Amino acid sequence: MKLNLRRLPEYLVIWVPLLLAAGQIVTFALWTTWISFTSATLMPSGDWVGLKNYTNVLATRNWKIAFDNLLIFGFGFVVLTALTGLFLAILLDQRIRGENVLRSIFLYPLALSFVVTGTAWSWLLNPGMGVQKLVNDLGWTGFRFDWLVDRDMAIWTIVIAGIWQSSGFAMALFLAGLRSVEPDLVKAAQIDGAGPFRLYTRVILPSLWPIVIAVMVILIQTAIRTFDLVRALTGGGPGIATQLPALVVYDFMFQRGQLGRGSAAAVLMLLTLAAVLLPYGIWKYVQRRRAANA
Repeated sequence: MKLNLRRLPEYLVIWVPLLLAAGQIVTFALWTTWISFTSATLMPSGDWVGLKNYTNVLATRNWKIAFDNLLIFGFGFVVLTALTGLFLAILLDQRIRGENVLRSIFLYPLALSFVVTGTAWSWLLNPGMGVQKLVNDLGWTGFRFDWLVDRDMAIWTIVIAGIWQSSGFAMALFLAGLRSVEPDLVKAAQIDGAGPFRLYTRVILPSLWPIVIAVMVILIQTAIRTFDLVRALTGGGPGIATQLPALVVYDFMFQRGQLGRGSAAAVLMLLTLAAVLLPYGIWKYVQRRRAANA
């Protein structure tokens, strides 16, 4: 009993905020779900309309474009960020000179908000004041890098900015995994004649699969709920070419005053996120059970 009383402050510090946060998330998720089945506009309404808001949202051109963009942005952002982070982690794992400085440089973008990142990259990619103008002023007048105003390529500007922002995070996790590989395993592979390439591809990287999966899941979550980066970088344009689901939710709720449809779009985003988190949660549970039974 005395031990429990001594640890009471620890329980209060950890569990009270955690339970309050969980309660807030669950409460607002349930409230949003309820609103999505009503005809609410500027204010919540109790008029039940069933799945009408969902069918209307799914039928809109904005949502179709936003979901297609999510697939493009999600794939490009997640895969390229993970690969960039892995490359940087392998580079730093060579114990090169100035490792601490390089690590700080690679992690620096992570300290910035997506709004700052989006604003900075909107300047860099603006054809009238960014990279294109700089190269043109240097004499290469035929150089074009106007993706920001190109409907087909604008979504990739968001991918570029997202990679710059998040690759340091992936690098940090991968580097921790690389440094946790058993030294005896590495030495045994080197004694057997494995060179650097085979050492990484056959010995080290296969042991990083749990970290790879964790990084991919976190990046997918980030991609699904991305809002501020797009808002600051392209505003969803040109036109609606770079709309993402989060911008559709914002548009319905705060620009059109259609609270019910906006809530339905938010629930669809939540279901998309659940489609990522539930398999990961099940996989983690199975892994724990196997470890416990081993």
